[in-house]
Amino acid sequence: MKETPNLSYITKLSNGNKVFEKNLLAIIKKELPLEIGAYESFVNEGDFEETAEYVHKINHKFKILGLDKGHKIAEAYRLNLLEKNFLLKLDFEKILAILLLYIKTV
Repeated sequence: MKETPNLSYITKLSNGNKVFEKNLLAIIKKELPLEIGAYESFVNEGDFEETAEYVHKINHKFKILGLDKGHKIAEAYRLNLLEKNFLLKLDFEKILAILLLYIKTV
């Protein structure tokens, strides 16, 4: 079964504070495209260490948006990058595409 982003964690974290939820989503909507752009640049340069750093940053958003399986894939991908291996790149990037679509609709 495919995992779907959701706001469950944000709702729980906010304890009903809608302003907090809105602000957190605004930050994610602003930061995620920038982080993905940096990630893609480092991938294209073949810079494994910096790519791993951006996977780590993006991974926090996976967790915040309820992607537990995606979070595990991202962490495994980050560790692969530190071994100079792009294994799991396609899986990670599929999750990124799903997440980008999601944040445009919330």
